[in-house]
Amino acid sequence: MSTLPSETAWLCLAVTAALGGLVLCQLKKSPGQVGRKVVCLAGLWGGACLLSLSPFWGLVLFSLSCFLLYIYLSGQELLPVDQKAVLITESFAGCHHPTAHCFNLLGVRANRAWMEANRGFPNSQRSRLRGSDSGFGHALSKYLDQLGFTVFAGVLDENGSGAEQLRRTCSKRLCVLQLDVTNLQQIKDAYSTVVQKVQNRGLWAVINNAGILGLPADGELIPMSHYKQCMAVNFFGAVEVTKAFLPLLRKSKGRLVNISSMGGEIPFLKLAAYCSSKAALTMFSAIMRQELSKWEVKVSIIQPGSFKTNITGSSEMLEKLEKDMLDHLTPDVQEEYGQNYILAQRSILTSFSVHSSSDISPVLLDIRHAISAKSPFTSYTPGQGTYLWLYFFYFSPTGIFDYFSKKFLNFDVSIPRTLSMPNWKNEVM
Repeated sequence: MSTLPSETAWLCLAVTAALGGLVLCQLKKSPGQVGRKVVCLAGLWGGACLLSLSPFWGLVLFSLSCFLLYIYLSGQELLPVDQKAVLITESFAGCHHPTAHCFNLLGVRANRAWMEANRGFPNSQRSRLRGSDSGFGHALSKYLDQLGFTVFAGVLDENGSGAEQLRRTCSKRLCVLQLDVTNLQQIKDAYSTVVQKVQNRGLWAVINNAGILGLPADGELIPMSHYKQCMAVNFFGAVEVTKAFLPLLRKSKGRLVNISSMGGEIPFLKLAAYCSSKAALTMFSAIMRQELSKWEVKVSIIQPGSFKTNITGSSEMLEKLEKDMLDHLTPDVQEEYGQNYILAQRSILTSFSVHSSSDISPVLLDIRHAISAKSPFTSYTPGQGTYLWLYFFYFSPTGIFDYFSKKFLNFDVSIPRTLSMPNWKNEVM
């Protein structure tokens, strides 16, 4: 290995340090998931360059990488708010009733060190975004209003306590809209109101947040009415809202942000209806991203990881879903699964809650980046380890993924009655 002249080595080090400093400056301007992933990838790449090549060529290649990274991050700078208009649709929180005023709460397992380093939220503000009493749509409306956006908050009950709190605590820019995404007339009325208020400015962003979970259970046990309800809210509702407001987005060359889920990519046990509807929304978003690019409208999806949510609804709603499930099962299916197994499905929701966090700050930061960055990402995966699960699903053999899924993502507390019988295999044969 040849020894380089000291002047050349110092020049390479100076260029690398300067480009590294520029990259770090750009990182501070980019909230959300950008920072930690870029720093991780840049560190791995830099170490690989220096270990696998001579010091000179390693520094040259690393400097070139820093330069390209700086150009990339320049597109992640946030545009000025300028009171841009944003529409947020309401979460159904497991209810399909126009008088139920419920907001979805997405809490994501956050990397604490990263959250403290990110200046998007002061500690006092972050504490107000924790807990089930706030709600995701509620917190998002307040957060964007504080940033200076003109927020149109779609709710299921415009006279409910949550809507009244938004009116009381937010600025005069915020407008509460009666908006059930399964009600075409309400969508048309909301469109008319938005057009009247934004006038020639157009609508900058639509954030489709409405969603329901339903009662987790084996796919065979879930009634068709639950499948249809999940599709109606999680998919068709988002499509209806998108189609209605796209003329305003095309006018402003704005943003479409759909709140999907890891379940739109990863097959989670017990969530056949929910995951199927989110998968449809994810694919819809990908196609719209390509089709709307000619109009310079940018489309992003948010796929949160572990989250705590009141999307499951009240205990009364769960009892109704449980009864509906039992009423639609044939005697043969009830006999083979057993009533104890069927009724135990409801306890899965408790397991979901235990493995979730109530800190929704990472999700809000990613949504802010999606609607404000010059070049937003096509997808965001807020939550510690979320993207690792996605990569594991994409690249691992099916058998290995199924093994780990049953090992770590299986919340069954019992087994079907027939399978608990010692001679069930012989009976099948």
